[in-house]
Amino acid sequence: MSFVNQQIFANYQEYIDNEQELREKIRTVVRQIEQQAKEATIRLQIIHSDIEKSKVSLKLLMTIQYSINSIPVGEACLLARKLFENCAIGYKSLAELIPPAQYHRYSDHWTFITQRIVFLIALTVYLEVGTLVTRETVAEILGLKTVQSEGFHLEIEDYLMGILLMASELSRFATNSVTLGDYERPLQISRFIADLNSGFRLLNLKNDGLRKRFDALKYDVKKIEEVVYDISIRGLRNSQPEKVGDGE
Repeated sequence: MSFVNQQIFANYQEYIDNEQELREKIRTVVRQIEQQAKEATIRLQIIHSDIEKSKVSLKLLMTIQYSINSIPVGEACLLARKLFENCAIGYKSLAELIPPAQYHRYSDHWTFITQRIVFLIALTVYLEVGTLVTRETVAEILGLKTVQSEGFHLEIEDYLMGILLMASELSRFATNSVTLGDYERPLQISRFIADLNSGFRLLNLKNDGLRKRFDALKYDVKKIEEVVYDISIRGLRNSQPEKVGDGE
C-alpha cells in the first residue's frame, strides 16, 4: 500500500476513533440521566402502595390552603422534581457534547429515556394539580428548547409518547385505587383520560411507534371504563357511570 493510501485510511481511522469516543461520552451521560429517572420512578411508585399515601383530593387542593409537603405523595413529587433537576444537568452536558446541527445523528441514544422522563414529569404534575403538563413546561423543567433551530430540544413525538405512557400508568393507578379503597380517584382519572383521548384523536399520527402506542390507549380507556362501571354497580358512587371513550 502506498504512503498516500495509508494516509487516507489513517484519516478514516482517526474519524472512527473520534466518533466512537464521542458516542461513549454520550452514553455515559445518558446512563447518568437514566439513573435519575429510575430513582424518580421508585419515588412515584408510592401511589400504588398505600391509600393514605396516594389519596390526594383535587377538590381540597382548590378549596383550602394546602401544603403538598403534608402527605407522602407530595413529598414524593418534590423528591422527583429534584431528580428532574439532575436530569436537566445531564441534558445540558449532552447539549455541550453534540456538534451543531447534528442532534438527530445521535438522538437515538436519548430518545427512549427522554420519553420516560416526560412520562414521569407528566405523572408528577397530574398528582400535584390534576392537569396535563404542556410540552413547554416539560422542556423548561429539563432545560430544553422547543424549537429545533434553537439547539438541543424536546421533540414533539417524544413528548406525546411520554403522555401516552402516563395514560397507561393512570389506568393502573385507577385499578389500584379501588383495591385500596379510594373510589373517587378513578372518577377523576376517567375524566382526565377522556379529555386526553379526545385530544389525541385530533392528531393525524404518522410516526409508526407513536401510532401503535396511541392504538394502545383504547385499552387503557376500556380498563378505566370497567373500573368506573364496577364502582357504580356496587353502589360506591351516586351518579351514573362515566364513559371514558368517544363512543366508538
